[in-house]
Amino acid sequence: MATTLTTQPAAAAAPRLSTRARLVLILLCAAQFAIAIDFSILNVALPSLGRDLGLAEANLQWGVTAFALPSGGFLLLAGRLGDLVGRRRMFLVGLSVFAVASLAATLAVDPATFLAARAVQGLGAAVTIPTAMALLTTTFPEGPARNRALGVSGMVLSLGFTLGMLLGGTLTSALGWRSTMALNVVMALPVLVAAPLLLTESRRTDRPRLDLPGAVTVTGGLLALIYAVSTAAETSWTRPDVLVTLAAAILLFGAFVLVESRAAEPLVSLAVLRRRTVAVGNLGGLVTFAMASSLTFLLTLYLQQIRQLSPFESGLVFGVTGLGAASVGLVASRLVDRYGSRTVLIAGLTVQGVATAVQLATGAHGGVWLVLVFCTITFGGHMAAVVSYGITATSGLSDTEQGLATGLLTTAQQVGLTAGIPILSALYAAHSAGLRAAGAGRADAMLGGIHRGILVNALIAVTAAALIAVLLQRRTTRGRGAVSEGR
Repeated sequence: MATTLTTQPAAAAAPRLSTRARLVLILLCAAQFAIAIDFSILNVALPSLGRDLGLAEANLQWGVTAFALPSGGFLLLAGRLGDLVGRRRMFLVGLSVFAVASLAATLAVDPATFLAARAVQGLGAAVTIPTAMALLTTTFPEGPARNRALGVSGMVLSLGFTLGMLLGGTLTSALGWRSTMALNVVMALPVLVAAPLLLTESRRTDRPRLDLPGAVTVTGGLLALIYAVSTAAETSWTRPDVLVTLAAAILLFGAFVLVESRAAEPLVSLAVLRRRTVAVGNLGGLVTFAMASSLTFLLTLYLQQIRQLSPFESGLVFGVTGLGAASVGLVASRLVDRYGSRTVLIAGLTVQGVATAVQLATGAHGGVWLVLVFCTITFGGHMAAVVSYGITATSGLSDTEQGLATGLLTTAQQVGLTAGIPILSALYAAHSAGLRAAGAGRADAMLGGIHRGILVNALIAVTAAALIAVLLQRRTTRGRGAVSEGR
């Protein structure tokens, strides 16, 4: 069987969204924006937070990891629970938990309370993100209307992550670190008030049983993987706990595949995973998020350590590039309508990779404007890839499968955001250490490590684009310029 995607201009213009549909879109995007900001807003505030709460410098990364573990580990389970018990209900529960935990983090007076609140925040985010996406894909029918909605959603997610760093520096400087957590409460409350009035319930009617063995193995595997890569980013890939949890992740994912192949009502249908658009679309999402987040890390080192910019000035650079790239998000869905999601995904990753490579020209005595211009182009390509991968990975699926599809979608995002930085930072650190051992000065060694990381980053993005082009090869069919993508 083949999935047919239109690659010619749409036969008819996308229908105008009703006022209610627009309000639903704004509501769901507002919730996603609040959580996307939380992924990055605390990074700049960690030193101030540590001094205030007495959290040792060696443990500061747990301010991020405590959120990342549950927010990534429970995404698939939460998306499936939305299918079974109601997406609207789970969305409201998830966002309520997120808001209450954010308030607890704001008021925390010791490290244990703060880290516990961050973990509960992550759990609330894990429930909110996939159910919000599933509500979006079931509210808007497949085609131009859904493409437009996913385009706005993808733009909001990426923009929220980028602006989080700018907001984190601004709020911490002006009001202290607690304001970064209080902002979540301020943004969540209006959504919680409006959601019951605007959202209708959406769930499967057959009420199947929850696949508990599948839920345990995949959640355990994701938790182990995210812990390993998060810890390795701050310490070493050779630490015993990192190696043990990586091995545990592999074993648990293997057990998950075995369980799902035998389950009568699997948590994740292997038939859905075997759909080429689902698997390859999520590969594109994983790569674009991993490479965008790791490039941000590398360029932050360059701007602050080589160019001596302050955290606020560095955040301002990324804020400007994020706003510039947002313009691509506004037109990405129209590009998909005209050229097809496959073409836009490949083009977006290619632009992201090529523009990243150009930044190899950054040096110790210049390059901030180069970063500003080509980072904007890079994130423009990233934005196009984000929108088109979401459309690709959710197309051709029934409403009963949308919770699973969006759970996979958001898991690819979270794993990408989590894995990209430790992998590229390890490469950067190893190359810098090698240059220092060879007699290079500190600045030259750092710059060499940054350049090596940027080069690999660019190669991964371009290679992924080429791989996706091969895996989603098109076969021209008769009539109306459509193409088939074999599964």
